[in-house]
Amino acid sequence: MSMLPYLRAAVRPSLRRSTPVQPGYDTTRDPSASSAVVDCAVYRDGRRALGSACLTPREAMRRVREDGGFAWIGLHEPTEAEFAGIAATFGLHPLAVEDAVHAHQRPKLERYDDTLFTVFKTIHYVEHAELTATSEVVETGEVMCFTGPDFVITVRHGGQGSLKGLRHRLQDDPDLLSKGPSSVLHSIADHVVDGYIAVAAAVQDDIDEVESAVFAAPAKGVARGGDAGRIYQLKREVLEFKRAVSPLLRPMELLSERPMRLVDPDIQKYFRDVADHLARVHEQVVGFDELLNSILQANLAQATVAQNEDMRKITSWAAIIAVPTMICGVYGMNFEHMPELQWKYGYPLVMASIVGICLTIHRALRRHGWL
Repeated sequence: MSMLPYLRAAVRPSLRRSTPVQPGYDTTRDPSASSAVVDCAVYRDGRRALGSACLTPREAMRRVREDGGFAWIGLHEPTEAEFAGIAATFGLHPLAVEDAVHAHQRPKLERYDDTLFTVFKTIHYVEHAELTATSEVVETGEVMCFTGPDFVITVRHGGQGSLKGLRHRLQDDPDLLSKGPSSVLHSIADHVVDGYIAVAAAVQDDIDEVESAVFAAPAKGVARGGDAGRIYQLKREVLEFKRAVSPLLRPMELLSERPMRLVDPDIQKYFRDVADHLARVHEQVVGFDELLNSILQANLAQATVAQNEDMRKITSWAAIIAVPTMICGVYGMNFEHMPELQWKYGYPLVMASIVGICLTIHRALRRHGWL
């Protein structure tokens, strides 16, 4: 039965990036063939079956049903029309298909009949020469995974998070790959979480750099508080990181602890290791968020202290300037009967008094730390 009635109208077919079609694909004769397919293969006993390089998803499924093994189809940003034939071939649930096509999903694990639908958020660290108030620190993507008794369908969104290297590493480990589709699901989860660990280490370096800048003595003439923009931007990026990590805790807990018919018991043990690594990354990210809150508060406190210091200096100089202003104001009134005006030593005495009083006030203010 066609899945098209269940799908929304395609909203971005013209925006999809071009993906090379596997040799031998003929989209006119096989609705499951699609330009979004980046690889399609059949695996038996942990090894890639011979002659599976040019298979369409429908042909791969037919071979699996006839000769055993499982099919692994990888897609990159498919449109609804491109994914409809594959969804019909493998009997995927319309709700899961809609999520896989439109992306922007929260990490989750859902079960539809004999299929597990898992969503992972991939995180890529964006290299930058210097952290600024507009620097992009992390870049997100998505990997959706449909896991059935004899098939795995991976749907990738975003320019990062390619699974090509992962597929090759799995093909070099036939013992693990022989466990079936759940071994692919575990490897994808492990690959994504390993990416989190690498990004967490890089973000830690950025936080250390900002922390050092905040608590370092400012250069002469440079006001404190200029790092607030950088801190806030880094906090936004950490929040994006947290949105990828936190929701994945529950799915990994289910895959590692709850028996599932689609997950090999031996593979479930490996999921426990992934869940442990994910929990540690989650603790790091939560710690990053709290630390950045503290750094931001310290930065704002330093800015307030610097402003108070500036105000004290301004007030001190105003007090010093008030002395000559007051004395000169008295003698500027031009009263007729002012004996000092006719006195020979009046002018030098007044000037000496002004200098003496100003120096005394200046010395007192310096002694009390106002200047």
